[in-house]
Amino acid sequence: MSSRQDCPTRDFLISAATIAVNEIGDKTQLLAIVLAARFQRPWTIVSAIGLATLANHTVAAYVGVLLRQALRPDLLKISLGLSFLLAALWALKPDSLLDEGGPKTTGHARAFTVTLVSFFIAEIGDKTQVATVMLAAKYPSLLAVVAGTTTGMLLANVPAVFLGHVASDRIPFKAVRIVSAAVFAALGVATLAG
Repeated sequence: MSSRQDCPTRDFLISAATIAVNEIGDKTQLLAIVLAARFQRPWTIVSAIGLATLANHTVAAYVGVLLRQALRPDLLKISLGLSFLLAALWALKPDSLLDEGGPKTTGHARAFTVTLVSFFIAEIGDKTQVATVMLAAKYPSLLAVVAGTTTGMLLANVPAVFLGHVASDRIPFKAVRIVSAAVFAALGVATLAG
């Protein structure tokens, strides 16, 4: 497992990159595309996604810290390594989300509320939330992990919001799933080897 020394920059960058790569093609990114196409309020949707992610990943990171404190270092190392390897397999599974209708222009408050609640709920148990738990258990800087995972979600979802359905037709999601799996596998191997 990596060193326990505080290195917030490392914790932030690894968290942001891990989540950004693994969010591409994920159901919450597809949800962002659907909500953007449906409500036609991109900045409102982006702000709601940011807030929902921050809230959800803060809770997930605290769970990771509790695991780090509750488990012996050797057991934590094995648990995290195997969890990252399982997440690699999970990343290979395609996500799908059905659109329930065409574009609907609506007020900012409704678009914000629907996006906030939908995104928070969709992220529960999602692989990026599970990854946040694992990253917070592995890296000591809780704030850097939460900031990184939230940034990673925004890096993947802001372009999706603005590109809408056009982007979904051109992104090679199978290749993205393979890269996502490789990132999780590398984290798993590094954790078990370290």
